[in-house]
Amino acid sequence: MTSPRRGRPRTTGIDDALRAAVHELLAESGYQKSTVDMIAARAGVGKAAVYRRWRSKAELVFAAVVHDESLPPPPETGSLRGDVAGVLAVIQSSLDGPAAASALPGLLADVRADAELAERFGAQFVGRQRDYLVRMLDRAVARGELAARPDPAAVHAILLGTVFAWLHMLREPAPAGFADRLAGPLTAALRELA
Repeated sequence: MTSPRRGRPRTTGIDDALRAAVHELLAESGYQKSTVDMIAARAGVGKAAVYRRWRSKAELVFAAVVHDESLPPPPETGSLRGDVAGVLAVIQSSLDGPAAASALPGLLADVRADAELAERFGAQFVGRQRDYLVRMLDRAVARGELAARPDPAAVHAILLGTVFAWLHMLREPAPAGFADRLAGPLTAALRELA
């Protein structure tokens, strides 16, 4: 996959300032009222610095709030159930909190309304999330815990969808041990898909 970023390499200080500005403005104004101009001004950078890194407000906000383009390797616990619990905890930490609650409804509406943005978003974020899950699934196949790799899109929908629905559709706070409690039934679902 090619990176949609253009221009000079990123500078960590600018990235950190942009991330902080996004969080502050989401808390103050919400996603819809926050603009790239406002984010750049709050971060103390020119708008060009934002557009060298991100081509849209949606991509910038997702990277600042949920995860940027790089993902660390998925947790490796030695068992599929443990790995699923670890991945669920990562998803939960990415989607939980006031910044995500403020950003995601408008951000997803923007992505859905713009085919070009949706394509970039899919390559930048969704594709990387699925690659992340493939690594976890391939380890389980190698350990003999799965007969074959299940469809990564279905696994993505099951794991991400469960956490997203709980936090953002049902709007329930995640109970203690949320990821671990869901890991057993969701691992069974992945085995059914294999």
